[in-house]
Amino acid sequence: MTEFVRYECVDAIATVTIDRPAALNALDNATKVALRNALTRAAGDADVRAVVLTGAGRAFCVGQDLRQHREQLARSAQAAFATVAEHYNPLVMALTTMRKPVIAAVNGVAAGAGAALAFACDFRILAETATLNLAFAGIGLAADSGASWTLPRLVGHARATELLMLPETISASRALELGLANRMVPAEDIATAANDLARRLAAGPTVAFAAIKEALACSATLPIARALGKESALQLRVGKSADHREAVDAFLNKTQPRFTGR
Repeated sequence: MTEFVRYECVDAIATVTIDRPAALNALDNATKVALRNALTRAAGDADVRAVVLTGAGRAFCVGQDLRQHREQLARSAQAAFATVAEHYNPLVMALTTMRKPVIAAVNGVAAGAGAALAFACDFRILAETATLNLAFAGIGLAADSGASWTLPRLVGHARATELLMLPETISASRALELGLANRMVPAEDIATAANDLARRLAAGPTVAFAAIKEALACSATLPIARALGKESALQLRVGKSADHREAVDAFLNKTQPRFTGR
């Protein structure tokens, strides 16, 4: 992609790595564009059935590159914050609407927009040495990168308010307790753990996974009657898939299903 974002696809798993280790994978505009392009590429590739998002070096992503931000802010606040709509919002939409599961392999510090990008993924595996920080208020800003949407869904409204208004460094073990992480592993095992989960998901019913993501995204804002209607429509769509028929036949034949993601 560019020198700041690496894209690799092996065995139906796309691994997207933010690769600015000297800057703790801070997001300048060039990196945001490259990351958006990498996620769009993964979303559009029918051969990709699971995605891993991670960072190079000792950080996952510390969020906005504040050096570049200060330069832009000196010229125009309007121009400096255009990046929210132009870059961050599309990144979050790419992660939350991708019709395949996305795993954040949080190998180190994830702060601000970096933490929010991890929250926009479907699964979060944290290294024992990783930390999270919703740093927005610490630099006098509101939440962005989807944090106001994803965080309450992970930890509830009250806890989300606390984490956003009183930002603090959250250890991996505390993140696990709060529900911000699905699992915690030794730092040296983070890549293996993420790839193991990705392989399991890539071998699964991708069409069903996409429908589950869509149903969960909608249900939080729908009354029960409309949520049930959404479930019915999605179930009919998924019920027409080859994966569903394969699974039914395998169950009745007492064999293991072989999902193809179709």
